[in-house]
Amino acid sequence: MSRGSVLLALRENPLAGGVSTEQVRRIGKELEGRGLEPRWAAGAEEARAILRTEAGLGAAVVAWDLPGGADEEGGGAEVLRQIQRRWKRLPVFLLMNDDSDHDLERLPLWVSETVVGYVWPLEDTAAFIAGRIAAAAGAYQQSVLPPFFKALRRFDDAHEYSWHTPAHSGGVAFLKSATGRAFFDYFGERLFRSDLSISVGALGSLFEHSGPIGAAERNAARIFGADRTYFVLHGNSTADRMVGHYSVTADEIALVDRNCHKSVLHGLVISGARPVYLVPTRNGYGLAGPLPPHALAPEAIAARVADHPLAAGAVSPEAQYAVVTNSTYDGLCYDTVAAARTLAPSAPRLHFDEAWFAYARFHPLYAGRYGMAVGPDTLPDAERPTVFSTQSTHKLLAALSQGAMVHVRSSPRAPVEHERFNEAFMMHGTTSPLYPAIASLDVAAAMMDGPQGEWLIGEAVTEAIRFRQAVVRAGRRIAEAGDRPGWFFGVWQPETVTDPATGRTLPFADAPSELLRTETSCWQLEPGAAWHGFEGLTDGYCMLDPIKVTLTCPGVTATGDVADRGIPARILTAYLESRGIVVEKTDSYTALVLFSMGITKGKWGTLMDALMDFKALYDADAPLDQVLPDLEERYPLRYGGRTIRELCQNMHDHLTGSELIAALDAAFQQPSEPVEPPHRCYQRLIRGGTERLRLAEAADRVAAAMVTVTPPGIPVLMPGESTGTPDGPLLRYLRALEAFDREFPGFHSEAHGVTIDPDSGDYLIECVRRSPA
Repeated sequence: MSRGSVLLALRENPLAGGVSTEQVRRIGKELEGRGLEPRWAAGAEEARAILRTEAGLGAAVVAWDLPGGADEEGGGAEVLRQIQRRWKRLPVFLLMNDDSDHDLERLPLWVSETVVGYVWPLEDTAAFIAGRIAAAAGAYQQSVLPPFFKALRRFDDAHEYSWHTPAHSGGVAFLKSATGRAFFDYFGERLFRSDLSISVGALGSLFEHSGPIGAAERNAARIFGADRTYFVLHGNSTADRMVGHYSVTADEIALVDRNCHKSVLHGLVISGARPVYLVPTRNGYGLAGPLPPHALAPEAIAARVADHPLAAGAVSPEAQYAVVTNSTYDGLCYDTVAAARTLAPSAPRLHFDEAWFAYARFHPLYAGRYGMAVGPDTLPDAERPTVFSTQSTHKLLAALSQGAMVHVRSSPRAPVEHERFNEAFMMHGTTSPLYPAIASLDVAAAMMDGPQGEWLIGEAVTEAIRFRQAVVRAGRRIAEAGDRPGWFFGVWQPETVTDPATGRTLPFADAPSELLRTETSCWQLEPGAAWHGFEGLTDGYCMLDPIKVTLTCPGVTATGDVADRGIPARILTAYLESRGIVVEKTDSYTALVLFSMGITKGKWGTLMDALMDFKALYDADAPLDQVLPDLEERYPLRYGGRTIRELCQNMHDHLTGSELIAALDAAFQQPSEPVEPPHRCYQRLIRGGTERLRLAEAADRVAAAMVTVTPPGIPVLMPGESTGTPDGPLLRYLRALEAFDREFPGFHSEAHGVTIDPDSGDYLIECVRRSPA
């Protein structure tokens, strides 16, 4: 084990005089000799600070009469309760005062359930007491290791020669080259010693789900509330393809959230399914909302399938599979139990793509909002669909990049037999898994087990709330001061919240943080509320995730109102990037930042400072070479001599004058007409049956590849769909994007599926070649 530490929360400074404190000092020395670092605390406040910052504790010794603290039972009780809230099974010894009249019978009953033993410093030798503490710490440190990581460490510690792949043989091959040696020294020997072949039987098999790997997956299933969990090493994209390939076959109907990741479509291309798309709502910012509840009703689904051009060629009018994005990129999450109940009559298999939502099970704020919440305890077996959740574990939990999981809750309607699902798993998985990546999935799950999971996610929620309130308060102070222009950036969230206990309505910025941390109603999208701008919602149907924070810029509103002056978000985020702050996503007037478990006050404080600095530069109409010097240097003819306010207004006028947001909304709300199943277009693409066309030539053609524009990152054109008329929603939107890219070099959109002509800057899209007349 790595060197651990022990909290020693005492009544007084152990370096002071006295027989008892001298004995405690000896205990500390003995612990150091056993490889444990004492962390001394002379009161409850110091102990709480150590508990907040020291994750590597192996044990704690807490004085019952510890001074300080607000708990009515005293400082010792307060520290014990904090340990209970964060740690699972941390061994705690209660230090009793030899001169006190306190005895065990006077302690509250809950204390005996918390501690593993008692210490009277003068009744045993320091070596014996330290030995007891060290033994408990050692056992605890072993117990926190999850199955695969423990086995991997054990194998690494065996120092055996490697006679199998990979050929670097524990890193030795790298040492035979100067380049290799630099690589070896950068990452360190341990990485290469743990990069092993599937030939190592002691570590189990990812494909057979046996040994420590199988035990790790079963442990993760328990933690995430699944019947079965599968570790996936090529990201949530592979997990999506795996589930889609298993759930629906050639010429069967799949109900697909249009706000889906492109990997969902890839799974349907592989399986040969016929997608019927479900269209989400949108608001004035251009943000995608949830699928409206009325659109999920059985009669609405049946009508949509019946009217769908591809349904006539399906093997059955009944859909076999439905996939819904939860939460959305912008943090909108469904009441999954209600959504499953509504969708169940229309599809026996329901897939929640939860790439950005792996943490939801571990905080009460998200109760009933994640896929694995749908089980026999929430829906009767006769109605319940089989539910899949695919999660990109590395995105917002602590796994290595590409680490993902598939969670399954099977139902009698469409039971998932492991051996059959495993065929899909093996088709998409690798036979050369990276063992450190498997270990990171194992560890990511273990970190969420017990109270520490809620503590970790709760910390992220708390910091996100503090930042949200700080932005609103800063805007309010600026407006009230009257000594500068009164504008500031906003946050996409309710303007007021209601405390259900008192019925009192408060401004969001003034609401108690405890209320916002614990009350789901504070984050629900109330029907018709102007702040979110989505139509057709019902009470409790959708909730905004606090840790996905969307900053809003002046210029437009969620209901689509346009101001004379505006600050496009692309300019703000370009400035933030020049300050070393990279946001997750930028739309026309919004920017998304994520508050993961790694967030700190210092980190978000830096963002606040940058927002204030941008405002000052804008208000002063600073020259562009002071705000975005790299931009002017790269494009001197376009931006030379301009000011930041001039650029903002120029771009705002272009965005609103070209109606780019309105064109975006129309393109998503009025999807193109399907003509062919996606897999047939893919066949034509591979066999030379397609051609790349400029937008002026692309009207009334059939798309051969997906077009996904980031922002907003949602497919706007699917393979097999018609491009529509020259003045139709799709081509009008793409032309507006093309014009924007020409007008504002350095701010172009990332468009997957679009090739840009390097000479003219024209957009070209892949279309099915027409048969000769």
